[in-house]
Amino acid sequence: MNSDTPLSPRPLHHLSDVRHRVMTARQLRDHGVSGPAAGERCRPGGPWQQLLPGVFLLRTGPATSEERLHAALLYTVPRTPGSPGPGTTTAAAREAAAGPYGPAMITGAAALALHRFTSVPPLLALDHIDVLVPRTRRLRTTGFARIVRAHSLPRPQLLTGVPVAPVARAVADAVAQLTDASTVRRLLAEAVRGGHCEAAAVVKELTQARLLGRSHVVDAVDTLLAEGRAVAEGRLYDLVRDHQLPVPLWNVDLRLPGGPHLGRVDAFWPEHGVAVEIDARTPRQDDEAVWSAQFRKREHLERLGIMVVHVTPKELRESPQQQAAVVRTALMASADRDPAAYLVVLPR
Repeated sequence: MNSDTPLSPRPLHHLSDVRHRVMTARQLRDHGVSGPAAGERCRPGGPWQQLLPGVFLLRTGPATSEERLHAALLYTVPRTPGSPGPGTTTAAAREAAAGPYGPAMITGAAALALHRFTSVPPLLALDHIDVLVPRTRRLRTTGFARIVRAHSLPRPQLLTGVPVAPVARAVADAVAQLTDASTVRRLLAEAVRGGHCEAAAVVKELTQARLLGRSHVVDAVDTLLAEGRAVAEGRLYDLVRDHQLPVPLWNVDLRLPGGPHLGRVDAFWPEHGVAVEIDARTPRQDDEAVWSAQFRKREHLERLGIMVVHVTPKELRESPQQQAAVVRTALMASADRDPAAYLVVLPR
């Protein structure tokens, strides 16, 4: 028999794992199946089908959502071993060799579906699966695989066996494809209300993607920031209750008697001279200006004998016990400090 004759592809049929049902032309060649032989098996009535250029499904019938995800990722893998593509650095080449899909990851609506968002359609209902790749990759959108390029890629999460972009990045990539304001608002609200990520992280990604120039996105972000603050305040209430801290005065303005306004705090224990402020700054704001204003307020209050504890929404979500310990320590330490100045406390 001629040594160039390809081996029969039939031994692949017993393999049930999705990575053996969906294979690239290169992988098939490694199993002894030549390009012409694979093409022959994808003819009408044949046992295989081609999902994307160079990517084959080794069975008939509609592809499952899992098969589509793997096919979209495999489409981004360099066709030739050791040839990551023009312009790709050695570091990028090493990264590409790190896993079966290289540095590529699912993003956009498909990623949010994998993160169990209810505000996006199910995977099989999506016309496109967005795949995030390094900007140096020369790939084009084709079929159901839509290519999204990035200067730097985030660290992916592994969900259902595929690498998936973090929620904040996936939200930004999904929003980039949307024009309906209500859909964008629902998406951003679920990201924060569902505890998937903080509002500041989403706004940062939207800013970097240059999406804040779109009016419907700006309106949704304003709603998101209000949502994010409400969620953070709710977590602060839970922290006080769950860790049995003394009940403070909530959301109050502080003033000197007959003097200037000192600022708003989220929680205040007047008998202890302790205040808590949630730091919810976002990239939309002038960080230096906002930080300077916060610093001046904190400095002024501390000169008056008020200890100000700053917490971030992320700290309230990820380490409430630690933040409760910080507040408790500040309350206990008040006995060792000079009494605070008398302040007028006004509800907001």
